[in-house]
Amino acid sequence: MVGALASTPTVVRVSLHVLGASVWLGGQLVVAGLLPTLRAMGGDAPRRVATAFSRVSWPAYWLLVVTGFWNYAAVHGASQSSAWNTVFLIKMLCVVAAGVGAYLHTRATTPQLRGMFAGVGTLATMAAMVLGVALAG
Repeated sequence: MVGALASTPTVVRVSLHVLGASVWLGGQLVVAGLLPTLRAMGGDAPRRVATAFSRVSWPAYWLLVVTGFWNYAAVHGASQSSAWNTVFLIKMLCVVAAGVGAYLHTRATTPQLRGMFAGVGTLATMAAMVLGVALAG
């Protein structure tokens, strides 16, 4: 039906997914933008902000994973076209790469490795977002 509103379960499911993406990706971009200021503050300000961000970012990541599979089930992903499922698989690989990149960023011992892994995590997250929009049709 054209112009119909989404059902309540769909509104809840998609809203939770968008909330998770807003915190996970949006937070990464905000922290990256604040990094020069945090460094100028000296001391351990960047580390303290990163630790504080991780308390909200990792739950958001897992919210994205759970609602992502909920989305797949809700749209009967197994009955979608092979092209749709291929894009979904690539998106899931990006989600895994984003999580691994973010995790390795927290464990890196040099600024170069922290920057590299942060870039991997952020770019993979952006790719997953774009692919998710494509999957929405």
